[in-house]
Amino acid sequence: MTAPQAEAIIDLDSFRSNLEALRSCAPYSALMTVVKADAYGHGMLPMARAAREAGSEWLGVATIEEALAIRGSGDAGDVLCWLAAPGADFAAVIDAGVEVTASSGEQLAEILAAPSSLRPRVQLKVDTGLSRNGALGKQWTELVADAAAAQSAGAAEITGVWSHFACADEPGHPANDAQESAFAEAVAELAAVGVEPALRHLSNSPATLTRPSAHLDLVRVGIAAYGIRPDPGMTYDARLTPVMTLRGRLAAVKRVAAGASVSYGHSWTAERETTLGLVPLGYGEGILRTASNRAEVGFGGRRVRQVGVICMDQFVVDLGDAPASRGDVVTVFGPGAGGEPTAEDWAVAAGTIAYEVVTRLGGRIERTYRGGA
Repeated sequence: MTAPQAEAIIDLDSFRSNLEALRSCAPYSALMTVVKADAYGHGMLPMARAAREAGSEWLGVATIEEALAIRGSGDAGDVLCWLAAPGADFAAVIDAGVEVTASSGEQLAEILAAPSSLRPRVQLKVDTGLSRNGALGKQWTELVADAAAAQSAGAAEITGVWSHFACADEPGHPANDAQESAFAEAVAELAAVGVEPALRHLSNSPATLTRPSAHLDLVRVGIAAYGIRPDPGMTYDARLTPVMTLRGRLAAVKRVAAGASVSYGHSWTAERETTLGLVPLGYGEGILRTASNRAEVGFGGRRVRQVGVICMDQFVVDLGDAPASRGDVVTVFGPGAGGEPTAEDWAVAAGTIAYEVVTRLGGRIERTYRGGA
């Protein structure tokens, strides 16, 4: 079998261990593993299966299409989806036994009007300060009234109420207390009209790691499940290991003289004679072009610099005087245990967050899964 020229190796054992560590942070709450956006680039269906194997009671996705793909894979457990534009096919997802989110009275009306054969199971989203999705102020009061009427009439079962932190990756930020207080008020408003959902959830990955007061009935873990810190400055006791290692095989190796310039625009010029290696990965695969001339990769047990502008299909690394041949493996990023860069290192080089580094990967990158149950 021919070795792939580029592959993302996904360590399922590390993923399951991360989930165990996160569960230990919130032992009295149910665990939802978020697998939206192709499981942050790791592959939605394999990661969903591994999450279930690790005991995750819930899976979380953004879109109806993601939820239906999970159901199509044979998964019969609890799934919540939460992002839908007007005209979404709520009937299909309700018929599949997926719980849906209503973020406004209008959206609840769409859900209730869906020609489904099942009574919809609905969770209500309140905006407690993120100012993104979710009902706010008068809109929340209207949604509460509509939800109470729908449940009383037997038209829907209101199973949950939830919101999302804006600043939980900064544990001392005052917005966290404000949002937790606003959420408690929203839950109380529901209870006042006789709606007391079984699930109240507010915690994302950083709140799961650092804010026990917000764990409530369920915690939603996303980026932390994949072993990446929600913020580079965060500290916590849980031991998390990055799940993805991205590797490429050198497609070309050449010796160049001092003064040779590399890639479009000649943004890097060799100060001495050196060996250049060509890695067959580029922004077509999601490699961040803004990391040009700042990122590093692992090669031969040490880090070497990426040089020149990152192109659509390829980028160049400066190997110095290290022996190198076509086909040799370069580690773009990994867990870091062997000294290789991490996704977080690439995020720093690109001026972004590690979430984006892993989530945007696609194109021609093969995924290899190791540590299957």
